[in-house]
Amino acid sequence: MSDLRHAVDVSDVRAAGDLETELAPAVPRVSTPRIYPTTVRHIRREPVHHDFTNHSYQWLVDLDELPAVGLLGRLASFEARDHLGDPGRTLRGNVDTFLATQGVDLEGGRVLMLAMPRVLGTVFNPISLYWCHRRDETLECVVVEVHNTYGDRHAYLVRTDAAGRARTEKALYVSPFNDVDGSYDLVLPEPDESLRISVVLQREGRPPFVAVMSGRARAASTAYVLRLAVTRPVEPLAVMAKIRLHGIFLWLRRLPVRPRPSHRQEAVR
Repeated sequence: MSDLRHAVDVSDVRAAGDLETELAPAVPRVSTPRIYPTTVRHIRREPVHHDFTNHSYQWLVDLDELPAVGLLGRLASFEARDHLGDPGRTLRGNVDTFLATQGVDLEGGRVLMLAMPRVLGTVFNPISLYWCHRRDETLECVVVEVHNTYGDRHAYLVRTDAAGRARTEKALYVSPFNDVDGSYDLVLPEPDESLRISVVLQREGRPPFVAVMSGRARAASTAYVLRLAVTRPVEPLAVMAKIRLHGIFLWLRRLPVRPRPSHRQEAVR
């Protein structure tokens, strides 16, 4: 993470770096559902410098107690077809099935998912995170599910240390300007009143690509869901559109496009 501090000199990521030197205290049981209005910053340092900030939101939900939004279901729903596994099963069942392929049995322990919901029939989650607990509430692992704009997805199972840090080899082509070489340095502390996630793509001899997401928790009230519907309608499409617009901008700056390899859909029926 020294490279992260060198790459980005902004207060938004300082706390993520501080996690490397401090052991996080035990996290109490988090109440759900929660909504986190988020600030997401992306920093690319080579071969051209490109830095942008996006504002959006994420929900934190318990897969065994998904929010019952009733008439607001069209404004916020969480469906198995939008995530890893069999669209005909439950989200929780699909996570357990994926964990079983990795030799993990939570024995009914809690799974918290951080993701954007399906909104008015639209959905796009560049990243969804699942904090997977044993029955005694201790954290067993984190599943990092990544989607690209080509319809591919990949699920990474990582085991974080007490500060929420982990490393995993990159396996999914995400950007047309980055191949699948390198590894991710992740900081994934379980959200509480605040959310702070960082992903740093490390490639030997090359500066890192950095993404940081932060936010403060809000109650998932009917009034707040309606407010988001007014101020951020079809937010999933807006997120995808912004990613593609930045891609066009980089292409116009003559950033070379890397060939897209075929990818076996991870944990998809």
